[in-house]
Amino acid sequence: MRIRIGFALGLALGAADVEAQPSSEDAARIAGEGIAIGSPFGAGGDPQTSVAQPDTSAKPSANLNTSIADQLGPAGDPGGYRAFLKTKGIEYSLTYIGEVLGNATGGARRGAIAEGRLDVQVDMDLEKLAGWTGAAIHANAYQIHGTGLSRYYVDNFITVSAIEALPSTRLYEAWFEQKLFDGQLALRIGQLATDTEFAVSQTGTLFINSTFGWPNIMAVILPSGGPIYPLATPGARIKYVPNRNLSFQAGVYDGDPAGPDRLGVQPDPQRRNRTGTNFRLTDPPLAIAEISYAYNIDKGSGGEPGTVTLGGWHHFGRFASLDRDDAGRALADPASTGVARRFRGNSGVYGIIDQTIYREPDDPNDGASVFLRLSGAPADRNLLDLYLDAGIAYKGLFPGRSDDTLGLAFALSRVSRSARQADVDAIQFSGLPQPRRSAEAVLEATYQAVLGPGVTIQPDVQYVFKPSGGVTNPRFPELGRVKNAAVFGLRATIRY
Repeated sequence: MRIRIGFALGLALGAADVEAQPSSEDAARIAGEGIAIGSPFGAGGDPQTSVAQPDTSAKPSANLNTSIADQLGPAGDPGGYRAFLKTKGIEYSLTYIGEVLGNATGGARRGAIAEGRLDVQVDMDLEKLAGWTGAAIHANAYQIHGTGLSRYYVDNFITVSAIEALPSTRLYEAWFEQKLFDGQLALRIGQLATDTEFAVSQTGTLFINSTFGWPNIMAVILPSGGPIYPLATPGARIKYVPNRNLSFQAGVYDGDPAGPDRLGVQPDPQRRNRTGTNFRLTDPPLAIAEISYAYNIDKGSGGEPGTVTLGGWHHFGRFASLDRDDAGRALADPASTGVARRFRGNSGVYGIIDQTIYREPDDPNDGASVFLRLSGAPADRNLLDLYLDAGIAYKGLFPGRSDDTLGLAFALSRVSRSARQADVDAIQFSGLPQPRRSAEAVLEATYQAVLGPGVTIQPDVQYVFKPSGGVTNPRFPELGRVKNAAVFGLRATIRY
């Protein structure tokens, strides 16, 4: 197996290697047979059954198969060092994502930002390098800069961009993997992230909003957001792929990649783990597992290919009630003890469908795919208890633009019953009017244009409904609720 030192959107999937790109004729044949181009497996070890996948993406779980070096000729590898390292089993890549985003209306206040992320990734095939069959090493790091639109302007919890994070230079993943039984079983250990492998929609990786990568519900309710971008944590993962149709995987991770704010002075987890090197091992663990089944992936199967995924997670820590104290009274009651009721553990489930619905008759590598994802968690200990997203993407819709992808997606995060009850109690006991939270939703339309191998631009439009569920504007309380926000942006990606 090959360990790549490239972009974090790449091979963290770990099911198979990304080989050289096939010819256009081979691509059409492969797609017509329901087999993924490049890697036979997508996120989570599933066959890539979604036709309309993007060429590049900001998601750590995305597949990247092209590089700007492909069109630079000898200038793409000065001195031939890259080719030499590849013969020794060492590969690296650099990916830069830069974007400008602004909310023309709504949010806590109007404004615009520029932000970017450089991803340096290295992979080593230990079989080529040292004769160690089936072993590999992977590492990648980010240099993040700029200002986040959600954090400073929109004030919502479905983060507008998947690359939004506090400026820093940080380690992301660093792991060792051993494959056994002809690659059917893979064991991985080290600094890991869950959003590189679990709960991933193949079609959803197109979109700029972060929720279409790792579902927003889990990013909000898990400690420090869970082991997801930009915070990974020590863990171990096992994956079993008995055949092309079926895959199982499970992982266990330290349950708080930043650690608790014990002194109450630094609530932001990204500041508590500034470099990604906390390497915490003592927090209550997070366990996650999923099973995926891919259908209609063989030639002549009689239907379009698709993937169904079912998964669940459990965190072994303690979680506080949002509306009840340890004596059973409302926390807003003046007679309350002020100490929230504590629950042992927290759990959630999710399901995903990725389905190709149409392929171009003259080019089966182009067409439309849809996705649907649903997730839930207990209402008594979480801010959110239900999440839904869905979308459609079309690759090659316009003549002469076979590699471009157009998409439309919608996501909804529902505020839990206990959080809504806390709002009702606050109104009842204070006698003061205030908003009652309900849900936040986002609608996104995007178009990724491939300018050449490894180079894309992506105009994007989002509309955010009820930011943070409909809370009072924290910057200008006299204006009432945070208003619905219209967001416009442009992203550019270059991969070497």
